Amino acid sequence: MFVIAGLGNPGRKYENTRHNVGFCVIDRLADKYGISVNEKMFQALVGRGVIEGEKVLLVKPQTFMNLSGESIQPILGYYKVDPEDFVVVYDDISLEPGNIRVRGKGSAGGHNGIKNIIARLGTQEFPRVRIGTGEKPSQMDLADYVLGHFTSEEQKLMTEAYEAGASACVTLMQEGVETAMNHFNGKARKQDPDKNGKHEKHEKKEELKKQEIQEKREEDD
Repeated sequence: MFVIAGLGNPGRKYENTRHNVGFCVIDRLADKYGISVNEKMFQALVGRGVIEGEKVLLVKPQTFMNLSGESIQPILGYYKVDPEDFVVVYDDISLEPGNIRVRGKGSAGGHNGIKNIIARLGTQEFPRVRIGTGEKPSQMDLADYVLGHFTSEEQKLMTEAYEAGASACVTLMQEGVETAMNHFNGKARKQDPDKNGKHEKHEKKEELKKQEIQEKREEDD
């Protein structure tokens, strides 16, 4: 069995906020594969099903973001699932809106939900899919930003990102981390058709540079 958990905060006021993109990817998987994520266990909403021939448990912790590990750890223990068969999906402000990044392991990179999961599991070695939500404006409080909603333009990009994030989770299960990384990492979001190739190339280069800096920070933690 694989466990796929999307991180977020429970409650209507947090729906479709930047911090809840993990929930949105779980919702996309649930809709696509006909899985009802409505059973309550270990402070989470869960749903059992089969995705492309693999038994899967979809999980949406209800502990609030910073205590996500309080739900994840007992679920993995109950089902005797090893960390390498656990995938977590969450928001990342170091990536541009609509971009995704797959990794097989790593530090929390400043994300409190991941930090709590690492603390509870006692390991950093579990796959994750990071969904870009964009950097916060310099004058804005981080909490206000991640708990805020996307602009209408950003929301179009995020709809595509949720689909890509769901596909990345399936690829991780079927073909492993390396294949998923090769397929999904470094792909910039769709550009406006009126942008010329030079501008697109520059944006792609800048995005990859940001990702490399973020990964170096995680390795140093």
